[in-house]
Amino acid sequence: MSNTHLFLPSGFIRAPLQNGLGRYVPQLQRITLKFCKNHGGSRGVRDFIEADLLKFAEANPGTVVYLKPRRHRSACMVAEYLNGEKEYLSCHEYSREEVSKWLSYLTARSGIPVMRFRKYQHTDYPTIQGVWTPFTHQASEANTMNFPNEELSKPIDLQPSATEQLLEIFKNTQIKDQPSDSEK
Repeated sequence: MSNTHLFLPSGFIRAPLQNGLGRYVPQLQRITLKFCKNHGGSRGVRDFIEADLLKFAEANPGTVVYLKPRRHRSACMVAEYLNGEKEYLSCHEYSREEVSKWLSYLTARSGIPVMRFRKYQHTDYPTIQGVWTPFTHQASEANTMNFPNEELSKPIDLQPSATEQLLEIFKNTQIKDQPSDSEK
């Protein structure tokens, strides 16, 4: 185990509540590309602006893109998120592909700073079985199925509930307790 986690700030998860329930709200509010028109270290950012910026803007309509040319300064990106966080990324000597990859990374982030997560619970005997997820005990055939699937859409034949079973037992005892016609 490395000790790199010792230098990370620690905290609890602060995720946007129910993001994706109904519709997904992208967390990147605006991105500012700062570059020099002449400096060689800004060439990758300039190439990205000329070739791929319109495609990026069409693919991310909820994100505002600002271009800020400045003289004799190194290229950088400043991402601002809905939760108020800002992230600064130096793009000095980046190629067009690297700028595109970092921009897609910043777009997919939530804006929460990278941190070592803390838990509210602690145990001296952690599990060796791994973390449970809703997909842990699912059939592997679901990986290759085409959805919607007829078999999975059929209603499940449910067992009678405890209340229904008690009512059935009560009805059977009522029938047995009634005198028959020959006994009358």
